[in-house]
Amino acid sequence: MNNVSGNDGSASDTFWPELLGRLLDGHAAALELYARQLCDCSEDVVQDALIELVKQSPVPDDAVAWLYRVVRNKAISASRTSRRRRRHEMKAAACRARWFEQSHIDLIDAGTAAAALQSLPLEHREVVVARIWGGLSFRRIGELVGVSDSAAHRRYEAGLLALREKLGASCPKNG
Repeated sequence: MNNVSGNDGSASDTFWPELLGRLLDGHAAALELYARQLCDCSEDVVQDALIELVKQSPVPDDAVAWLYRVVRNKAISASRTSRRRRRHEMKAAACRARWFEQSHIDLIDAGTAAAALQSLPLEHREVVVARIWGGLSFRRIGELVGVSDSAAHRRYEAGLLALREKLGASCPKNG
């Protein structure tokens, strides 16, 4: 297979498309299946291996065996990268502050809470979401929705009261 160069030592213009076509038709599915045993991104790994093949000069004597070796190496590398990313994401998630304190007494179902929030009028819902999840001040919320600071605060309190009623949750006592 090495004997594919023109007189000037460069591969002919028709060589790569023909070779890649044969390799894709005859081996792409098997290469992808092989890579899938080692990683979750088998299609990307096979594509990267084919790109690496095109960069080779001279072309490997046994392109199929070369592709399997490169696919294997890239799949192992991708698998390691994926494991590292998952570990990092799990650590980051564990360190992240919780939005709500969990009480073993008053646990509410997330779906029920989401439905209750969705049932609020938009003017209350957007203020509650901006305050709790967005962390915005009432001044910023007022600017956002086009009302005064105190009106934003009233909408927030009305939204919380409606949520408590819908969820049957008691209001925490303040000192």
